Amino acid sequence: MPWGRRTTAAVEPLLAQGDNAPLLAIVPDCRWDVINERVMVAKTQTAKQAEVQRIFDALSKAIAQHRLRPGTRLVEAQIVEALKANRNHVQTALQRLALQRIVTIEPNRGAVVSQPSAGEARDVFVARRAIERAIVESISPEIMRKHRQRVSNHVCNERKATGSDDRRDIVRELSEFHLMLGELSGNQVLSEILANLMVRSSLIVALYQRNDVPSCASDEHEEILTALEQGDRERAVRVMIEHLDELESQLDLDEVPAPEVDLRQALADI
Repeated sequence: MPWGRRTTAAVEPLLAQGDNAPLLAIVPDCRWDVINERVMVAKTQTAKQAEVQRIFDALSKAIAQHRLRPGTRLVEAQIVEALKANRNHVQTALQRLALQRIVTIEPNRGAVVSQPSAGEARDVFVARRAIERAIVESISPEIMRKHRQRVSNHVCNERKATGSDDRRDIVRELSEFHLMLGELSGNQVLSEILANLMVRSSLIVALYQRNDVPSCASDEHEEILTALEQGDRERAVRVMIEHLDELESQLDLDEVPAPEVDLRQALADI
């Protein structure tokens, strides 16, 4: 059998598995030197993807936990050193973060942590209401029973965090509640969308939250969990929407128009 496009298409789904044995049944007479080379390429690509994901996750987590504030310049050399990473992998991770609007890549300056506008902040909360409604509606009492230990552990961790003065712990655990529900839903698409929205929400809170109010209410989280355990999804959705409404109300999103500047006056005496 000649090694052509049709054979390649048949083989490629098996390459990433790293096991050549199943290929014998498909292409017994193919060139094994070519297959082995392609297997090595697939493994290399998988390793690179895993490394880029590691860098992406580390930066996302640092931003979500307010370790990296909006407007912070992300110097590639420092990321390489801190994460013991390859510079090309760092650049790829930053590009992925930019596509998700978590990072902004500016000409002649490089990557900086994004600074969402007030309009974008409102849009993020509109999206969160839709996504988190769908997530809550996907969680049954059976799912809650199956993951009872994980939920219980989270409740304990959240209570401990909210009872402390460590803002990073508080932010992490309160955010983890929403991410946990996304995972419990079993819908990977919803979970991935929510993960992006949660990081962007963290940027929004860092920029617009009033200093005199808490960022999230732990008792509302527990009310949602109780409703889900009892199979009362309607109540769980209602409390979630009220919870998100309250979070948004804590933000100062009033658009303040930029004052007009008289350039002649601004440039006078320079």
